[in-house]
Amino acid sequence: MSKSDWTQTYKKKVVNASKAIKKIKRGARIFLGTGCGVPYHLVQELAKNADQMADNEIVHLLTLGDTPSADPMFQNQFRHNTFFVSSNIREAVSEGRADYTPMMLSDIPQLFRQKRMPLDVAMIQISPPDRNGYSSLGISVDITKSAAESADVVIAQVNEKMPVTHGDSFIDVRDIDYLVPYNEPLREFEAAEIDDTIDKIGRYVARIVENESTLELGIGALPQSVCNNLLETGVQDLGIHTEMFSDSLIQLIEQGVVTNKKKSIHRGKVIASFAMGSEKLYTYIDDNPMFQFHDTAYVNDPYVIGQNKKMIAINSALEVDLTGQVCADSIGHRFYSGIGGQVDFIRGAKRSQGGKAVICMLSTAMDGEVSRIVPRLSEGAGVVTTRGDVDVVITEFGLANLHGKSIRERVLSLIAIAHPKFRNDLLEAAKKMHYVFEDQVPFLVQGTYFASEYEVQENFKTAEGSIGVQFRLIRPDDADRIKELFYDLSEESIYFRFLTPLKTLRRQTLQDFYNVDQAIDISVVAVVKSGEEGETEKIIGAGRYLLNRSTNEAEFALLVQDEYQGIGIGTFLLNHLMRIAKSKGVEAFIAYVHPQNQPMIRFIHKTGKVVESKLSIQDDEYLFRLKL
Repeated sequence: MSKSDWTQTYKKKVVNASKAIKKIKRGARIFLGTGCGVPYHLVQELAKNADQMADNEIVHLLTLGDTPSADPMFQNQFRHNTFFVSSNIREAVSEGRADYTPMMLSDIPQLFRQKRMPLDVAMIQISPPDRNGYSSLGISVDITKSAAESADVVIAQVNEKMPVTHGDSFIDVRDIDYLVPYNEPLREFEAAEIDDTIDKIGRYVARIVENESTLELGIGALPQSVCNNLLETGVQDLGIHTEMFSDSLIQLIEQGVVTNKKKSIHRGKVIASFAMGSEKLYTYIDDNPMFQFHDTAYVNDPYVIGQNKKMIAINSALEVDLTGQVCADSIGHRFYSGIGGQVDFIRGAKRSQGGKAVICMLSTAMDGEVSRIVPRLSEGAGVVTTRGDVDVVITEFGLANLHGKSIRERVLSLIAIAHPKFRNDLLEAAKKMHYVFEDQVPFLVQGTYFASEYEVQENFKTAEGSIGVQFRLIRPDDADRIKELFYDLSEESIYFRFLTPLKTLRRQTLQDFYNVDQAIDISVVAVVKSGEEGETEKIIGAGRYLLNRSTNEAEFALLVQDEYQGIGIGTFLLNHLMRIAKSKGVEAFIAYVHPQNQPMIRFIHKTGKVVESKLSIQDDEYLFRLKL
């Protein structure tokens, strides 16, 4: 068909909104375009013509702002059926005036295409057609494209403000039944302000993002915080494969952090299904070949997602139980949001080489009165993501690594990132459920076990080359790693550390290692990571000091696995402890050493900080005092 042919067809299909809406029959199922791409002019006209409607079902993924058809006064004319319970429809769902259909986003397009949810009408918004008669769905391809392809009647608002996006976003105007030219600003989405708590979570997320990772970002204050913190880490050549994105992505592209050059698939391209943000964002993506939009059957397909190496899926939760089950769509029986793409991307990330499935949330709700980490999910709460799917849970208090961990390890890891005021209540609940040992000691730390000021990475030369060692605070979930360190020690090292020839490590002795109130005392471990993805941690050394408040002096002790001795790890560990102690105003370190422990005696003298040394005949040990 020639250009003149499609333009003549186009003119015949042009009507005003009122006439288009009058074509909708009573009892029809009507699909609405998504998010900021919703055809707002048509939505308003639909409400104006409510007196002509009866028992009309309105299906959508996500709507923003004023939704007049959800008003109680129209409950006999319209009933909403949503795949995601946004704030403007939440009350209607809660009161039973609207429906919620829980589905994974990757499955919804097939729901339409296979007519399992037949659509009578699709109301969409498009850009003006190009010279070949093709319009772009712009910022809302998601499930909108499949709806437009499947509905019996398609009504399109043609808006010059709609950007033209690349990818699988185009629709032939010949396939549209009614065209309503109407220019108006697109809906805009403004994320909430980033407070200190959100920023802490963003920093923890940024710490696990490696060079050449591909990210699922999302929208809101947390993704914005993640992006801000990624700018500070120096990470390079990131890629984007995400269900949706907002303005936060622009700064990463403009500052060269996101290049998409190292992606496994769609190299050089941002892959997404819809965008929600400001007019600046819409202008930025207009006719920008870096961005490709596809429907959710493709973007959210776990098999496609998993082809990206180092895929990091970042999602949120309403609550997580102590075993790692994630509730993300309801507060008890009350539906609050939706499944969305969480499971799609988490399972895609799990398939990815070097991928990570991450759940982020504030540690508390209800102004700090309720813990989001709970012994068991609330009655009626739905499990969106299973305990077997999550790799990492992050709150403002740190990161809990769950992948491959036992229930006992998971419980201790999750309690460690709960709000301090709930930690020991959670521990008591875990004891009653026999998740942990009955004699598990209470949590002493009142802050975070993941304080970045105490973390440092250092390389050490060995005969085979070099190894990277991370030094960090000890945590309760390190118990098994400390036990492994003990059994890797020689009998001589065990004797000099414990001053008795131990054959086994009692649980109480083990707990003494990590049961440290870090506000007063400090216990640091030296960790090496192994495995294809560097997720397996092995503790090869430990150091601690215990403060005597009356003298302002601290007794210190060091332990390094035999095969890692003599390469400087012990020296670095001691200096690290000294730096921490000095920053806290501690005046001196004290060490008690067995006279036969000549390597330790030489080690202490080599520090150059010994101001006093004496042999106690009664206790058969040397006392060393080191000035800080």
